[in-house]
Amino acid sequence: MKQYNKLVRDRIPELIRSGGEIPQTRVLAPEEYALRLEQKLDEEVEEFHRDRNPEELADILEVVFALASTLGCSEEALLTLRRQKKECRGGFQDRVFLISKE
Repeated sequence: MKQYNKLVRDRIPELIRSGGEIPQTRVLAPEEYALRLEQKLDEEVEEFHRDRNPEELADILEVVFALASTLGCSEEALLTLRRQKKECRGGFQDRVFLISKE
């Protein structure tokens, strides 16, 4: 039996069953869920650094939206916050690298 001990997407157990295997799962308590989401975010960021694949960015977004939800923030509210910050401080498109300030 292969051990995973990690948070997975909701349909993964169903996909495992469809492949003829039997997944062993449990539902996490809210506190552990938030912790495991943070670990999952680190995992997905590491995968992006390794693969430089846009699919990994989609995984990062999914985890970020789930984390926001644990804080009572919807996807729409998070995107609104993003837009507000971008309007106020800008984005990263201009590739500005701050060296110092006096």
